[in-house]
Amino acid sequence: MLKPLGYATACIGKWHLGYREPFLPTRHGFDVFFGIPYSNDMRPENNAEYPDLPLMEGVNVIEINPDQSQLTKRYTEKAIDFISQNQEKPFFLYLPHSMPHVPLYVSEKFHGKSSSGIYGDVISEIDWSVGEIMKKINDLGLDENTLIIFTSDNGPWLEYGNHGGSAGELREGKFTTFEGGQRVPCIMRWPGTIPEKSNSDQIISTLDILPTIAAITGANLPSRQIDGQDIGHHLKNPETEPSPRKVFFYYSGYDLQAVRSEQWKLHKPHPYRSVVKVGHDGKGGEMTGKETGWELYDLDHDIQEKNNLADQYPDVVNRLTKMIEEFDQQLIKTKRPAGVVALH
Repeated sequence: MLKPLGYATACIGKWHLGYREPFLPTRHGFDVFFGIPYSNDMRPENNAEYPDLPLMEGVNVIEINPDQSQLTKRYTEKAIDFISQNQEKPFFLYLPHSMPHVPLYVSEKFHGKSSSGIYGDVISEIDWSVGEIMKKINDLGLDENTLIIFTSDNGPWLEYGNHGGSAGELREGKFTTFEGGQRVPCIMRWPGTIPEKSNSDQIISTLDILPTIAAITGANLPSRQIDGQDIGHHLKNPETEPSPRKVFFYYSGYDLQAVRSEQWKLHKPHPYRSVVKVGHDGKGGEMTGKETGWELYDLDHDIQEKNNLADQYPDVVNRLTKMIEEFDQQLIKTKRPAGVVALH
């Protein structure tokens, strides 16, 4: 989307959108790829079907089973080098760190330096990484011309206990459609455009990043239907311009399990897995299967999703149920089939 506008583009870190050559970043608009093609736990010691973990540059494997304690540092150095080389032109850098995905690794510089064990050490090193990148952007005089987005793709992996992170007071975590699995931190910084120290309690999704960047840069969106919305006006005036996203649908794979509209969130009956015994120091715990009924929550007053109000507000349940049914049918009609690549 950005290449026709003259952007240099890089993906540095974890890809996980296909490891065969036709699916790699440099076949989908990125000039640069340095990182691993999938999660750092996908190795033979975890599953005999996995090959050794490759570290890649472009489409080439440059190392097998790299020292993961050095990945955050190496990603950061590559990112800074990419920014320096392209400071005279527009650039897009996508930096998905391998950590804090389990298993955790940290460089010697940060090992044992936090008060929260290796998980805290890993977060400290990621914090250092962000700081180094921001320092480079500032030193090059690109501060007011650079939008930085820091966010996560899902909630904590609670099964792993002290290695899995915390959702605070939110219910459940990764792999669920409760708030603990879906609601993540997001910090956006763009001096002179996004007001300093502003906050938003609006519904925003990572789906919205694509059309927002398109609007900011003047890039053309894909002709096919997408689910994101341009939130640029809200970023610039968070106090007066509400987010255009009024509804959010919660999927687990192909299963639409919940919907949020304003403060209301409705779960339809669906299975999920919950921790019954927390793991420790990199070992997974024990999980059990559970199932929701029709559950309605007022997230303005019940962020923990504890007080089911479905019986008290049948009109809200009916309205949200209809939204679930209509959107699911719409998505079925407009979804595209997966691509097929012949491998020889």
